[in-house]
Amino acid sequence: MSGRRVGFCLSDKKRRRMNLDAFAEFCEGHGVEVVEIDLSQPLGAQGPFDVIIHKLSDVIVEAEHNSQSQQLLANFQSYVSAHPSTILLDPLPAMTQLLDRFASYRIMSELHNSLRDWRICSPPYLEIHSATELPSIQQGVTAQNLSFPLICKTRVAHGSLSHEMSLIFSADSLADIRPPCVLQSFVNHGAVLHKVFVVGDRHYCVERPSLKNFPSGPCDRKTIFFNSHQVSKPESSSDLTALDEEMPCLPPPSSEAVAALVRELRAQLGMALFGVDVIINIHTHTLTVIDINIFPGYEGVPQFFSSLLSHIESVLDKHSSAGPQAAGSASSAPSPAAASRLL
Repeated sequence: MSGRRVGFCLSDKKRRRMNLDAFAEFCEGHGVEVVEIDLSQPLGAQGPFDVIIHKLSDVIVEAEHNSQSQQLLANFQSYVSAHPSTILLDPLPAMTQLLDRFASYRIMSELHNSLRDWRICSPPYLEIHSATELPSIQQGVTAQNLSFPLICKTRVAHGSLSHEMSLIFSADSLADIRPPCVLQSFVNHGAVLHKVFVVGDRHYCVERPSLKNFPSGPCDRKTIFFNSHQVSKPESSSDLTALDEEMPCLPPPSSEAVAALVRELRAQLGMALFGVDVIINIHTHTLTVIDINIFPGYEGVPQFFSSLLSHIESVLDKHSSAGPQAAGSASSAPSPAAASRLL
């Protein structure tokens, strides 16, 4: 690995959360140079790069309505296209689809068929594209077999607004939703969320607090608006996570089932750096997938640095043995317009 250069293209927030300075120091001890990429400057002068690791979520989302972000994305894609031997982690098309909950929930809904033997599923959901659909939402809820309470999430799965969610308890309260969004049946899970962090062929499961149980079926309770960050962070303390009754401990997720889930998602997504939020249904003990996250924070994963460097070494080894064409699929990227249309 000596002499390898790995470029990182991250927002300031992601850079701090990942502690990129510490990772760069860790890599330096293994003969790998970490370079921070400045998108506002020509990439050619900053290269060459053996691998580029990025989280361009801000740029992709903003490119829908901001010409400067469109240009930054175009410059990045031009560099990647002109340097096919540079490995991109992860492919932009795969990342873009996970920014759109409509797309990621379609992927999640298909897991029931491919992972039936592992008793893995995803709750039924309904896409709400615009306010014109509001009068017919109740029909859609019934047709898709959704059950109250419902959890409502924004369509765009990135940015501070994406963490603003609501719990809806009756048909009358469906007027509280703000399209575009998704409605998903809420599954009682004993206020425990299992966050699965994936780094290449390794994964780690970390337990977090989550929403408490609610009575099934419609009721006259008012809509609850909440921020998921305030509920499910390691240090979170919220009334929404406090169980009202004695709740027997649920079994942890089956390690074999989680491994099967990760393998299936890696194959479907073509990605190496992502997270999966799973819960255990208190009634059926079914492993239930409720969200997929791009390049998460990896909080609580002490082996993250070594796992990431190991994955970088692995993809470079495969690339070296397979030849220059090996990076082609990993480096492919949609046009800025195509990226925007997915949101």
